[in-house]
Amino acid sequence: MIKKRKRNPYTEVCVLGKHIRMSTNKARRVIDQISGRSYEETLMVLELMPYRVMPYRACYPLFKLVYSAAANAIHNMGLNEASLIISKVEVNEGTTVKKLKPRGRIYPIKRPTCHITIVLKDISVNEQYYKRSKYAILYLKNPGWINKNKYTDMTCHDIYSIGGLWDKK
Repeated sequence: MIKKRKRNPYTEVCVLGKHIRMSTNKARRVIDQISGRSYEETLMVLELMPYRVMPYRACYPLFKLVYSAAANAIHNMGLNEASLIISKVEVNEGTTVKKLKPRGRIYPIKRPTCHITIVLKDISVNEQYYKRSKYAILYLKNPGWINKNKYTDMTCHDIYSIGGLWDKK
């Protein structure tokens, strides 16, 4: 018996960059700046960061990965680049490249690598899904079921005119 998989209500594009020669801490500094932003805003942030300065050295590889993920989304899935956001970004430790350099005696040099995963999500597909969800249908049938609060007046209560703590003599 063949089981059919349910299709996700939203479309995601995932890109994985492996064995990038930098430490995970340096990549995480840049990732904190771009997570949750739109695709166009992310490209601007990564371009304007000083990638030749040591803490922001991860800007260039991240720029290439985000650009590649968007190109995959546009070409393979036919998505619009204006509606893409970065939903998830991960940095994991990779293998450590070990070398031996003669400096008087043999001196081990360890070069850390990292694996970067970037997931782009299309917002427009998400909005279409939520428009057709069961809560939207229930709201159309009975619009008062969400706000059952009877007291919805917008009166402003002033503490000083009512006679609060400072009126006592």
